[in-house]
Amino acid sequence: MFKLFKRFKPVDWCLVALLVGVVVAQVYFDVTLPGYTSQIVREMTAAGATWRSILNIGGTMLLLALGSMVCTVIAGYIAAFLASKFSGKLRGDVFKKVQSFSFEETSRFSTASLITRSTNDVQQVQTAVMMILRMAISAPITAVWAIMKINASSGELTLATAAAVVILVVFIVGMFVVVLPKFKLIQKLTDKLNGVTRENLTGLRVVKAYNADGYEERKFEKTNTEISKTNLFVNRVMGLMQPVMMLVMNGISLAIYWLGATLINQGSLDYATMMAFSMLTMQVLMSFMMLTMLFVMVPRAAVSAKRINEILESDITVKDPDEGIPFVTEGEVEFKNVRFKYPGADDYVLDGISFKVERGKVAAVIGSTGSGKSTLVNLVPRFYDATEGEVLVDGVNVKDVKQEALHEKIGYVPQNSVLFSGSVRSNIAYGNADLSQDGLEKSAELAMADGFINDMDGGYDAPIAQGGKNISGGQKQRLSIARAAAFNPEIFIFDDSFSALDYKTDRAVRANLKEQTAHTTGLIVAQRIGTIMDADMIVVLEHGKMVGKGTHKELLQDCDVYREIALSQLSGEELGL
Repeated sequence: MFKLFKRFKPVDWCLVALLVGVVVAQVYFDVTLPGYTSQIVREMTAAGATWRSILNIGGTMLLLALGSMVCTVIAGYIAAFLASKFSGKLRGDVFKKVQSFSFEETSRFSTASLITRSTNDVQQVQTAVMMILRMAISAPITAVWAIMKINASSGELTLATAAAVVILVVFIVGMFVVVLPKFKLIQKLTDKLNGVTRENLTGLRVVKAYNADGYEERKFEKTNTEISKTNLFVNRVMGLMQPVMMLVMNGISLAIYWLGATLINQGSLDYATMMAFSMLTMQVLMSFMMLTMLFVMVPRAAVSAKRINEILESDITVKDPDEGIPFVTEGEVEFKNVRFKYPGADDYVLDGISFKVERGKVAAVIGSTGSGKSTLVNLVPRFYDATEGEVLVDGVNVKDVKQEALHEKIGYVPQNSVLFSGSVRSNIAYGNADLSQDGLEKSAELAMADGFINDMDGGYDAPIAQGGKNISGGQKQRLSIARAAAFNPEIFIFDDSFSALDYKTDRAVRANLKEQTAHTTGLIVAQRIGTIMDADMIVVLEHGKMVGKGTHKELLQDCDVYREIALSQLSGEELGL
């Protein structure tokens, strides 16, 4: 957990130093107060005592108590400020790190786990940091200072206090050993619970369509029961803390009064000293009680901190070069003997892919399910890096340019259309904040989205729900295409982005793209022959290998795989065979 403290800035460490000074002042006031208690007892029992002397001592005690209260408030404010600021920075660092992840890193951590680590784990660390700043500083100082004063008062009573402290330490260590593994399990179960909940909410339509409510409830209940039982066990163990503390505190009080009375009868101790000793002993035990609370929180926070560090210290596989190489051409994509396999896999998903798409041309990729079509186009924006070979954009290997510069050239429309909560306007202008109203409308017209947008209540300012759940699949695809067009890229990548469009709309959108983006390069992944038959070049994949390359007519004659796909969708007469 203490690895995270390296993220403190110099100004934060200055505040920590100020906090230490304030805590030392508070402890001074607290441990000095019992001395004045013994003085006032002696003054009141002494012959010839005056109200003035008693009031002077009492006034000093009030000032000490007031000073302690002020220091406590200041220390609490500083600790809360530092903990809140630290957790905010930590959340920002985690979010920024996740943003830099490639698909390889995001597949290593589940979405549910990333959410838990960004929220629940950071909250655990924040609480622990605040307690560390308050208790880990004040408790040891108070305990050591009070023990020094106790030892100077009575050796016999000091031994009794030491025995109580040993009992507490043994109990704390035993409790720590028992609950630490459970804290690790709780965080994993929290990930699992978030995953089950997210999956159920995301697939709610399917759940209802198949009457699977009972199944989902049982799945949730199983995980919920498991985490509840684990939390219950931990809380039961932690629930022993207060009774044990009270037993020890009451036991040491009884021992002090019993031993103190004996020592007073022997004449080796007076009542005032015993009273001061009792107050100091309570301060020692309260310090250990605070440390006990700290030991309760820190193990769980340590588990959370480790999970956060796993994200922050993850190696990024797709990295920017120190200095990006400038592009030498415009709107050109080339694959040179590209091979790719997923991390940990034995077999190559893509093997020996080579072809070139020149500016203004459209290349389509087709093949059976699992042939590697989407994987191939995902290598262009560096969602993954090629295992072997080169992927060139504008004459430069994509590994040798800055990702930001590379992405500025590409308009990407994913296989699953992703929209964000906001409005139609904000979604189309997502990659182009300076997009004008005219540009907005032209992009929508190109994607054949202007018709349904104008029918929506609010038009371009109509609200879009998270994930675009308030519009149809075809409308989401058209808005995604409009977003890519508004970006005004040199290269379009359509990853099966026309699948939800009817044939008429599909043809209209592609005709608009061909007309209005004549100087733009296109890469299209599709399942439908009708979507790609007009492409300048079609690449046919089969089990990750390129088994055909050419125009629609050429492939019908020369490529058996392409002809088989084509005949499964269209008749021989429609294909001109």
